[in-house]
Amino acid sequence: MSEAETSRAERDEIELRRLRWRCRRGMRELDQLFGRYLDRVWKQASDAERGVFLRLLETEDDKLWHWFMGHETASDAELDRLVQSIRALPP
Repeated sequence: MSEAETSRAERDEIELRRLRWRCRRGMRELDQLFGRYLDRVWKQASDAERGVFLRLLETEDDKLWHWFMGHETASDAELDRLVQSIRALPP
């Protein structure tokens, strides 16, 4: 691995640790859903999808709960697509 690749890998790992902290919601279900996304999708996600995920993290927990439980849908189509995608990830 080249020095540039190592540096990028280290930066990605630091960013992933920060995101894990931001994803802690105190609701076990949300914590698991966000963790699943970070474990399985984040590293391969496009910059655009990462941006949508960061916007999702800015959403209030009660809204997130309703969206992820399927009681409501996000009015923002990008957020709704990402929520549905995360919900579809296997346990």
